[in-house]
Amino acid sequence: MLKVLVILGSVRCGRMSERVATFVMNRLAAAEGISAELVDLAVLDLPIMEERLGRIDPPPPGVADLGAKIEVADALVIVSPEYNHGYPGVLKNALDYFYAQYKRTPVALVTVSNGGHGGVNAWAQLVTVFVQLGAIVLPATIAVSNVEKTFSPEGEALDPAYVKRTDRMIDDLVWLATRLKD
Repeated sequence: MLKVLVILGSVRCGRMSERVATFVMNRLAAAEGISAELVDLAVLDLPIMEERLGRIDPPPPGVADLGAKIEVADALVIVSPEYNHGYPGVLKNALDYFYAQYKRTPVALVTVSNGGHGGVNAWAQLVTVFVQLGAIVLPATIAVSNVEKTFSPEGEALDPAYVKRTDRMIDDLVWLATRLKD
């Protein structure tokens, strides 16, 4: 059983990326051999990072738990909106608490925007960060454009192309994570 950790990287009121995170969780639940868990940064409420996990004692609430979840995950899926041509500061803050936990971990990126470009700027920045952290970023990505029109409030894809793309991404993530686990 592969353990996949999905991180919802927005705390903004009225965030649309929550719809997409729900959709991704449902697609992961439909896949065989996967145990998926969602970490919502709005619920976790991490303080501003002063130092990485392992260099601060005691760690702030939630940091050690998130670090342990990342450590045992066979793969990560990051669901991030694009705000002002970048990904949210709250996601950067959460990612920066850790370093060694990401090494050789497969990462799939799902970016979201209300506009027509699907968060490609956030995607490019996240790739740079995860490569620096030693993670292995899948080349395939899910870039959700016009999220209000393409996903229902319940997290259902209104465009069936997203189901096909997401299932393909999950297949690639499973393939890579399985090989790295072996």
